[in-house]
Amino acid sequence: MIEFGHLTHVGLRRDLNEDTYYGDSELGLWLVADGMGGHEYGEVASALARETIVREIRQGTALPQAIRIADEEIIRASRKRNDSLPMGTTVVAARVTGNRFEVAWVGDSRVYLWRDDKLAQLSQDHSYVQELIAQGAISVDQARSHPHRNVVTQALGVTDPQTLNVETLSGELSPGTQLLLCSDGLTEEVDDRAISRVLAHTECSAQECVDGLVAAALDGGGSDNVTVILIRRH
Repeated sequence: MIEFGHLTHVGLRRDLNEDTYYGDSELGLWLVADGMGGHEYGEVASALARETIVREIRQGTALPQAIRIADEEIIRASRKRNDSLPMGTTVVAARVTGNRFEVAWVGDSRVYLWRDDKLAQLSQDHSYVQELIAQGAISVDQARSHPHRNVVTQALGVTDPQTLNVETLSGELSPGTQLLLCSDGLTEEVDDRAISRVLAHTECSAQECVDGLVAAALDGGGSDNVTVILIRRH
């Protein structure tokens, strides 16, 4: 049985929530998209990503290909609007089929796996600071306060479909395993240790854990929109 909790919050410093999300146990699809571009552009881009990916998955399209099609559709919509500003969105998505999961992402929205009382970050941010970490130029702790930590190197609607890097990972979703999908509004304010502490409360429902994580992000400053989905296999 799959149980999931979900919540999005505008945060404490933004007027508009440009995050969007989707969750459907029957379809076996969950996703979080964090829009960017301001003036409602981010809101449009993240909604377009959600609608396109859901439609494509319903039609039997593979997850990475559904994400590529979303990239093309957002670029097309952007051109139609004739705006000087491109609109973009990150996306992180999970598909669950039987006891297997597949995750895919573009940008810095993340997916974590909780198994055997351990939290592991499955996704690698497509971001400027992640590249600096990979080069050994800065540490993970330094990245958390780096002035350019919000600069993404890949985004739907911004990255050309030819060079779009849709990364995927798959694995077994055994009983007791949890998948956490979130926008950077969570990880900006709540570190992995604090996330671990919340997910360890398996006596709580998935929704209670999600509520706790969003509350922790707001307590931490709530500098951005925050969206969290927690998928739990029983």
